[in-house]
Amino acid sequence: MKAWLAGAALWLLSPSVYSAGIDSAARRVLEDSEAGRPLVAHVIVALADNQYQGIVPVPKALGDGDRPQSNLYWGAMYGVKGYLRRSPDWHAVPVAASPDARILERVLFRRGVVRGGKTVTAYLLAEAWQGRQIEASIRQFLEMTRGQHAETLRVEGREFAAGGAAHLVAYVGHNGLMDFPVPPLARGGDAVPRSAVVLACLSDDYFSELIRPHAVPLVTTASLMAPEAYVLESVVSNWFGGEARADVLEGAAQAYATYQKISVASARRIFHRNP
Repeated sequence: MKAWLAGAALWLLSPSVYSAGIDSAARRVLEDSEAGRPLVAHVIVALADNQYQGIVPVPKALGDGDRPQSNLYWGAMYGVKGYLRRSPDWHAVPVAASPDARILERVLFRRGVVRGGKTVTAYLLAEAWQGRQIEASIRQFLEMTRGQHAETLRVEGREFAAGGAAHLVAYVGHNGLMDFPVPPLARGGDAVPRSAVVLACLSDDYFSELIRPHAVPLVTTASLMAPEAYVLESVVSNWFGGEARADVLEGAAQAYATYQKISVASARRIFHRNP
């Protein structure tokens, strides 16, 4: 039995299986875009929290996990909401607040991406999770990679699926798995192709094996990094725009190099490049 499990694990990690997963996730995006359906990214953001997370302390306003409006990963200049609301490409769309009290704010942005000369609508739904709830936010993300927590939203006169039914699910914030064990996850999962992004320090080591049985770990990290929104924006736009994974990673590195003022070669080493 142990030998069989080891063999199964190697099979799941093999380049051919990984490539098939990438192809399936990309095909789903292509087919839905050609059918005129919107492409959806659902992003879980664990607010930075000086008190409840093992982060290097940041100024109080940036590290208050109960104040999304000034938080490093949300309302600050390069936080998810702060960055996207200033972007000329992304447009805020009214969306109902989450009924989950742990989610302090929920925002929705829309943009058009061009695929094969045709403009396709892309939505990015982001949720600001209370900093002290980082373990719950990681559990939610991991369960979403399995297709769980699917929901249907109706905005702008159209319906689209989010949660675990999104085309891409992402986690942004501190790598809490460096501080606590993997939280217990709900059983089950589906076989719908989806991609996953984890913008957190050393995320490939901690997340990829948990993601891979049900989703493709599209972008993970191999070193310490600042999980800021310009990387997320680049990844979502390029993936939904039909770019191959190698080009999505290159776009992430280019964005990181530009905003962090480091060389592109150094930025490339931040993102995990192999299956």
